[in-house]
Amino acid sequence: MFFEVMNVNLTGIRACVFDAYGTLFDVNSAAERTQEALQDKWLQLAEVWRAKQLQYTWLRSLTGRYVDFWQLTGEALEFALDTLKLPNGQLRDHLMGLYLRLSAYPEVENTLRHLKAGGLKCAILSNGSPRMLSAAVESAGIADLLDAVLSVEEVKLYKPHPAVYQLAVDRLSLTPGAICYVSSNGWDAHSAKAFGFPVIWCNRSSQVSERIPGTPDAEILILSDLLEIIGVT
Repeated sequence: MFFEVMNVNLTGIRACVFDAYGTLFDVNSAAERTQEALQDKWLQLAEVWRAKQLQYTWLRSLTGRYVDFWQLTGEALEFALDTLKLPNGQLRDHLMGLYLRLSAYPEVENTLRHLKAGGLKCAILSNGSPRMLSAAVESAGIADLLDAVLSVEEVKLYKPHPAVYQLAVDRLSLTPGAICYVSSNGWDAHSAKAFGFPVIWCNRSSQVSERIPGTPDAEILILSDLLEIIGVT
């Protein structure tokens, strides 16, 4: 077990809200399942796809040209396929289908079960469209462990806009200080902290800290490390 405590003050937590992609679900797993066809290009495809997907969320929010995450994910995939000079037809459709069934990280279900047993509400707050999130949650078998699955579709803006984080406050009827936000994306963790949440950064890939407002309260490697910080056994 590893976690680095930065400035932990997590008393009064009544809910844990999780980012979905990269935090609960492995965003590389769709491309990884095609490695027989893509061979050594699968990881590069996954990395370009994810990077462009995030860039498009920020650009569309800034320019006021919102489209849902499903369309945006497809456009990012097309860019990645063209970049690597891979066929943009059946392979695209196959990868998009796989994205609806991303693998959950192995500790996700057990962590959620312990949190629920400890009396905490659990929710997802994600850029994903309702259709995408529903498919991922059902595929992972965790629907019964979630009190809410919240999509940016409600505000038609992407993270890290404050209106997105406000969705969790409104839906759970809790103050920001009572909601522990958990994300594997450093920019998301910092931004959620700047919004007012206590934040745990699940730094799965050992990223360096962002140089933007908001410092997460603690840094962990896997979600199960969250339980000790929250005080759930």
